[in-house]
Amino acid sequence: MTLTDLGFSDEIASYFKDNGFSDFSPGRVTQEHRERYVVSTGEKEYEAEITGNLRFSASSRADFPAVGDWVAMTIYDSDQAIINKILPRKSILERQAVGKYGEKQIISANIDVAFIIQSIDNNFSVNRLERYLSVCYSAGIEPVLVISKIDLSTENDVAAAIKDLESRDRKIKYMLLSNVTRQGLEQIIDFLQKGKTYCVVGSSGVGKSTLINNLLQKNILKTGQISKSTNKGRHITDHRELFVLDNGGIIIDTPGMRELGMTDNPEGIKTTFQEIYDFSLSCKFPDCKHINETGCAVLKALNEGLIDPDSLENFQRLQKEQQRFQTTIAERHKRDKVFGKIMKNYKKDMKKNES
Repeated sequence: MTLTDLGFSDEIASYFKDNGFSDFSPGRVTQEHRERYVVSTGEKEYEAEITGNLRFSASSRADFPAVGDWVAMTIYDSDQAIINKILPRKSILERQAVGKYGEKQIISANIDVAFIIQSIDNNFSVNRLERYLSVCYSAGIEPVLVISKIDLSTENDVAAAIKDLESRDRKIKYMLLSNVTRQGLEQIIDFLQKGKTYCVVGSSGVGKSTLINNLLQKNILKTGQISKSTNKGRHITDHRELFVLDNGGIIIDTPGMRELGMTDNPEGIKTTFQEIYDFSLSCKFPDCKHINETGCAVLKALNEGLIDPDSLENFQRLQKEQQRFQTTIAERHKRDKVFGKIMKNYKKDMKKNES
């Protein structure tokens, strides 16, 4: 394997050359284990950690390396390295950090396509899908829906799910998959392109790791047993990992996510709910909340059956969540500014006392 097999491009090579990184080795982060990393050069993998300077200058967890990142590193032993620099990311798949308002958690970086896995048995939800779509669109990542576990459902169940999807006017590419019978697996393989990076996201137990095992044709990732009472698998992936497939596609597995909180980029919600946004441009008031305001074009469209009520409700829910995140960031910046002023005055007074 070479760097090219990992997705190394002329653009990345030019960045190394233009920024004087000739003394460093390029590599791609393939695993992340709580601030310990595995970085691959294609020919070899190295256990790596970041420099003290990189750790000190990081303003948040989002400034640390993530699986999919390209890095400049110093190799100092046969299998050890230090990460000196994270190269600019072309895309960042991120969510609000669980239980930490105003903080982001990077799921993976430099992704071209995200496979959003939802199982047909009892996990399929257009509301949840719209949440994932908003996150993907915010990052400039192409989303593809994979409806899994179709072997556990009837044709009527599948038809009902697709009808629900189409009733919300979600024009998204979708594929049907059974990891047991392998139905739909060939379609996914044909979709993968050499050198492109894909990630697999979704709730626990929907078949993400099993899909990757099937694509690799090896049981590399552990999966939980299927429950006879719920027909659900227990997803036991506890870290993110990047793999190169035989056809040249690059795929990243992620742990199951119970929560996928919205961050501060409004473009994702706007793209997901484009029809609602377009109607809102005709509202009488620019700050219309589309609840009971006079001259609300969105409510007018809703009453005329042009907007799905469930979609509008989900749109408002995600907007409120995003606004709460933005407010938290603003409050934190305000506190930091006040604290910075206090420290500045303190240092000033100390100098006066010393003199």
